Amino acid sequence: MLKKNYTATGKKCRVTFHYPNSEQLGSVALAGEFNGWSVTETPMTQLKSGEFSVTLTLDAGREYSFRYVLDGQHWVNDPEADKYVRNEFGEDNSVLVI
Repeated sequence: MLKKNYTATGKKCRVTFHYPNSEQLGSVALAGEFNGWSVTETPMTQLKSGEFSVTLTLDAGREYSFRYVLDGQHWVNDPEADKYVRNEFGEDNSVLVI
């Protein structure tokens, strides 16, 4: 799930990424254009509910490709992404439009 909150100027947007964790995973990371597709730079915090969440402040007026990395191995998309684009590995990336 993606929650977007724009600043008063509209130039930045605080985006909360939320992974439901129905699989009962040990860790989830957020990888995308905003962090050089790093699987370690943006770990998500596990909430008391078991779900994972992280909030980033990003430049508005852009699109960002991203994916969730489950337990450091499996890459999955956000089912509520704004859209999807094909990547160089023949899979789709989630896209955030802000």
